[in-house]
Amino acid sequence: MLLLHLFAFLFPMRVRAIYVDHQLQDPSASWGQFVQDFALKQQIDCVICPVAVSQGNLESEARKSRYQAFQQHLQADEVLVLAHHQQDQAETVLLRLLSGAGVTGLGAMKAIDLRDDMMIWRPFLDLSRQQIETWATSIHLRHITDPTNIDTHFDRAWAREVLWPVLTSRFPKMQTSIARTAILMQDAQDILAEVTQADLKACVQDEVLDITCFSDLSLARQRQVVSTWMMADTHYRPSFQMVDRLLNDVIHARVDAQTALFCKPYWYTRFQGKIYQLMPDQYRAKDLDIITETDIQFTMHCPVHVLSGDFTVLPQQKMGLSDQLLGQSLRLVTRQGGEKIHFYGRVGRWPLKKAIQDAHIFPWLRHRVQILYRDNAILGVFTPQGFWLAHSDACQQGGWLPKLCIS
Repeated sequence: MLLLHLFAFLFPMRVRAIYVDHQLQDPSASWGQFVQDFALKQQIDCVICPVAVSQGNLESEARKSRYQAFQQHLQADEVLVLAHHQQDQAETVLLRLLSGAGVTGLGAMKAIDLRDDMMIWRPFLDLSRQQIETWATSIHLRHITDPTNIDTHFDRAWAREVLWPVLTSRFPKMQTSIARTAILMQDAQDILAEVTQADLKACVQDEVLDITCFSDLSLARQRQVVSTWMMADTHYRPSFQMVDRLLNDVIHARVDAQTALFCKPYWYTRFQGKIYQLMPDQYRAKDLDIITETDIQFTMHCPVHVLSGDFTVLPQQKMGLSDQLLGQSLRLVTRQGGEKIHFYGRVGRWPLKKAIQDAHIFPWLRHRVQILYRDNAILGVFTPQGFWLAHSDACQQGGWLPKLCIS
């Protein structure tokens, strides 16, 4: 309320307010009305935004819902101004320390926080709660105290009500010192970020981690690279345990080991000296059920969708399939293993598995390989790299082939 009062005075007609109603307490709607009535008197536009808080850690989920509401209502070139104060900062540092956070976590909140999706300004971050309360009282500013602020069921309230008095009785300047630690950690974080970005540029290309380059780094730098890479665009760093698992179970696993790790929302898997970060729809375990056999027909210049991707039937000047096959019902069979195929232009029959390996098709895409049959004769193979023509009686000069559509 003090922040709203001051900004109405300092920036008249340039302030908007948002009240996020978490709908977790009975009077929350009336609190929103209290804020809106005050804003109306100050000629400030105010929107009340009810949100649904997901199940789980209540404090974490409420915060996530709150920032989603902020992002939804924030307009171009606007700054989100929040009233976090020095005790909020010190509590954040201490709670993150107790949860095992590193430099980034201990940096806590920044006075000016430039994010990809918003800019946040916390002008009260150097003020104590007592200073703010004294200021509000001196100008007779009404406010509402959230009862959960003293509910020690919540970690932050416990730190505030139980731990704070014990620490300040021994270390009177503890709050200021801890808040200063956050500033020092932010400096360290900036330096660390510069080193990590340089390492990421050297080790990660197109979201693929090169193990050879990565292995030249110290373990500490490896952890930072992996942690930042795993965070991607989620804005949430993975746990220390998950970073450790990726390092030990995937990156540094035996060369012949087939390993994969799921850390929401990505799968991480290794192939030929590289680690791939894949969405679930890109990665599919080989033991999942898929359609093993289906009928298919082809028409010239028409699209065809198979497991390997989207293809288009096009005429060929060189060797292709016979025009007589167009419109016929052919069989499409998913690779089972052990198949041998006489590919056009090669001598003799080749194991399909060997051909797939030689083509460097990723293991997590090999379940998409399908064989095209007419009766019991193999006509070709659909792969994520295109259609491989087989030597058969159906081959003809100037025939047709399915061509992979490259997105």
